[in-house]
Amino acid sequence: MKKKAIFPGSFDPITIGHIEIVEKSLMIFNEIIIAIGTNPEKKYMFTESQRLNFIIKYFKNKKNVKVVAYDGLTFKLCKKLDVKFIVRGVRNILDFEYEKNMAEFNRNLGQIETIIITSSNKNSHISSSFVKELIKNNSDFENLVPNTVKI
Repeated sequence: MKKKAIFPGSFDPITIGHIEIVEKSLMIFNEIIIAIGTNPEKKYMFTESQRLNFIIKYFKNKKNVKVVAYDGLTFKLCKKLDVKFIVRGVRNILDFEYEKNMAEFNRNLGQIETIIITSSNKNSHISSSFVKELIKNNSDFENLVPNTVKI
């Protein structure tokens, strides 16, 4: 049986921390669908098209990694794509608390299970928000993102 999972996020931009979570996820699942969500409340630095391209180019040689964009609730995307698992990465206890609550939400409303994967210590400080601050302030950020992320 082929097991697949959705790894949702805004990926604005994708970081090496996200890459680590995808790589660890592939040790559990046969296929990972990176799902770029749109939140009307957020201001994005990169367009949806740019975010898709950054990720597609990075994973171009991985046939078991797919990339999609979506609007709405993640558990509805899971139902649409017939996926029973969501993968979420956590860096710290604050991330864990938030993700645990979201996991309950998705389990109760969509019968979708969430698999929480922790980042390594070397990547636990990296966030897309942090990377965007570096970019806005003309600081070096290239070592925090894959080489496909271009300004």
